[in-house]
This record gives sequence, structure tokens and C-alpha cells, in this order.
Amino acid sequence: MTTNLKTNMNDDSADFLQSLSGRKVTIANTLWAIRECEEMTQVEMAKMLGISRQYLCDVEHNRRSLSARMAADFAIKLGYSPSHFVQMALQDELDRYGFSFTVHLDERKDAA
Repeated sequence: MTTNLKTNMNDDSADFLQSLSGRKVTIANTLWAIRECEEMTQVEMAKMLGISRQYLCDVEHNRRSLSARMAADFAIKLGYSPSHFVQMALQDELDRYGFSFTVHLDERKDAA
């Protein structure tokens, strides 16, 4: 079971998803939604991501956070945009600490 969706979620699509679900779009609920849509168990998805089921459970329930590196790795393994997953992970961290900033990422053209 692999996800074949290649997405570049922009601010408008994130706002749309938030209006549909009534929940803020976070890395936690995005991972949960992908897992549910793909009809995977936590064990199956955790194996795909190379983590334990408990770690995935903790991430999905906001008991653990993801680094930008892990978020990008998860996106690649699931077939999604690494930049969007990194943006969500960074935004979640800022929100967790009460900062009133919004993260926007632009890919550098000179990146090696």
C-alpha cells in the first residue's frame, strides 16, 4: 500500500482542508488522515516509515513532534511534498510554543 499522490499543498488548499474538517491542518492529523485514507493500520504505516507503532501513535496524538528532517523523510516515503511536511512540522513547533508566526517555505535555487 503506497500513496501515489504527489501534492504541493499551498495556503489556499490548507485553508480549504481546515474548513472541511474543522481542524487545523497539522503534521499529526495529516499523517492520521493519510493512514486512514490508505486503510493502513498504525503498524503498517510505522513499518513503511521506519518507526515504531508507539512513536507513530504519539505523533498522531500530538505527544511527540517531528523534526524538519523526519517530516521530509516521511513525506518522501509516503509520496508527498517534503516542503509541505517540513512547513507543517515547523509551524506545529512554533504554535506549540505560542509564537504568532506563520511559516512559508520557498525552495532555494542555489541549494546543493
